[in-house]
Amino acid sequence: MTFFDHPQDFDVIVIGGGHAGCEAALAASGMGMRTLLMTQDLDTIAQMSCNPSIGGLGKGQIVREIDALGGHMARVADLSVLSAHTLNISRGAAVRAPRAQCDKKLYQFAMKHTLELAKNLALIQDEAARVWTEGSELRGVATIRNTRYKSKTVILTTGTFLNGVIHIGLSSFRGGRYNHPPSDGMSPSLEALGLKLGRFKTGTPMRLNGRTIDFSKCEEQPPDAPPPLFSHFTKTPKRALMPCWITRTGERSAAIIKANLDKSPLYSGRIKSTGPRYCPSIEDKIVKFPHHTSHILFLEPEGFDTEEYYVNGLSTSLPEEVQLELVRSVKGLERAELMRAAYAIEYDYCLPVQLDYNLETKVLPGLFMAGQINGTTGYEEAAAQGLMAGINAALKIRKLAPFILGREEAYIGVMIDDLISKGVEEPYRIFTSRAEYRLLLRQDNADLRLMPHGFTLGLIPKRFKKNFELYKACVGALTKTKGGAVERIGKRKSGGTHSSVSKPSSDNNMAPWTRTKAESTVKIEKEYSGYITRNLREAEKMKHFEHISIPDSLELAAIKGICIESRQQFLKVRPRTLAQAARIPGVTPTDIQLLWIHLTRLAKG
Repeated sequence: MTFFDHPQDFDVIVIGGGHAGCEAALAASGMGMRTLLMTQDLDTIAQMSCNPSIGGLGKGQIVREIDALGGHMARVADLSVLSAHTLNISRGAAVRAPRAQCDKKLYQFAMKHTLELAKNLALIQDEAARVWTEGSELRGVATIRNTRYKSKTVILTTGTFLNGVIHIGLSSFRGGRYNHPPSDGMSPSLEALGLKLGRFKTGTPMRLNGRTIDFSKCEEQPPDAPPPLFSHFTKTPKRALMPCWITRTGERSAAIIKANLDKSPLYSGRIKSTGPRYCPSIEDKIVKFPHHTSHILFLEPEGFDTEEYYVNGLSTSLPEEVQLELVRSVKGLERAELMRAAYAIEYDYCLPVQLDYNLETKVLPGLFMAGQINGTTGYEEAAAQGLMAGINAALKIRKLAPFILGREEAYIGVMIDDLISKGVEEPYRIFTSRAEYRLLLRQDNADLRLMPHGFTLGLIPKRFKKNFELYKACVGALTKTKGGAVERIGKRKSGGTHSSVSKPSSDNNMAPWTRTKAESTVKIEKEYSGYITRNLREAEKMKHFEHISIPDSLELAAIKGICIESRQQFLKVRPRTLAQAARIPGVTPTDIQLLWIHLTRLAKG
């Protein structure tokens, strides 16, 4: 086969223009790397293929963390917000989170323009067919047009496109997204490298014409005033925001579904892969929870200049004619018109236990993965992985230590550790309940926790640093006068390239709004100071295990007493530290103790 070798060499090539790909490309180029973002269609960059919303429980915290590290999702979400709420406002500070409904086209075009304006970043519309290697070395990627692009690193962010198959009723057809072709060559290429693939399923609800919805029969859900913001660098939008609406399915809805289960690919055997447990189809809800007589639905606008509404809670893969009957069984939707049918999609993913903590594959140095290819679901989870992969690809090229966040430092750290240590048996979604130190990882202190890293990495402009230092000073001054645990946050030690937050200065010349935010943070720290102190103590104890490395050459068979299941799990994950080994499912505390004793003996010689 004859190839055309592109004349420009790159430091980083990002495959895929979804939420992971955008953050990866912007992070790598922002750190000075010659970066190429390759996608099938430049007009679908950052497309919100499912719900046009950002944030939620756990997810809102991750978006604020992305922002504090210098990522772009939060800023674009604030720019395109059309409705927003703080969730769990009546509950504890650890589980409060912002969520915003966005204008999907405004979000998409704003992110695309951000990419187009980025220095060191080129965009190309083409499809990667395979990873280009020579021997055991990564060279770049080869495309379906027989063009080869040379690069020192490659980041795969392929979303649902690997061998994607779409299901609507008993009709199935190939696609990575509705009306977009799948990627057929990349899965065999990855398997040829020795990577193991699995298969997952996800889906999206139908869209309705808002002109045909009777909102007088629905409950209005007005936006918060003022709306919560994701970014530390944006101001409250001046435009009038829009409400969302609430309605419910009923007994007639359940009867329609039960009468048509034989036409559902989920229950007819066509779909064999596992879907997201926490975002089930309406068929699953009716079958698995028959004691519920109704299920809540949220009618969410897709933009300021469109009448399309997203029916949150009505994900399905039933035939289109059944979907219409189902929709019209719902109060307020009796005369609703379908604009886009709901569908399910199956796709390949790569088992994430084959990655290191920097999201680089263990089998091929220089090859990174981020997003749904790692078995996750959700825009926010994808964007966070993309950001971390882009940062770590740049650090690898600079021959610097990887940037790794601990479970006590960020929800991003919790997610990546879960993926690497535990693997996935279903599409992974972040929740506050996954974080054992969630009182330390609140959405209100993401800047205090992570913004120093953003400055160190060069992803946040230096002009913002003075304001950040003033904010820290305000928090410090208030902490000294009111008590609390804020200062201790800045004194936690970090690994890799981390830098700790320095002690605040005494300068308290702050803008009023900044002082209000600082007062809120200090109040929370004081209110939960006992629990926070306990979390910090537990985190420090676990850090001891984080510093006990497990060499690649360790022969597990030589360690007497470790049970067979633990040996199998160790060989599957190949943990790097004793702390990671302790978090692997199926590994007992006794086996960790035996491993610790063996490693201690090795260290003593």
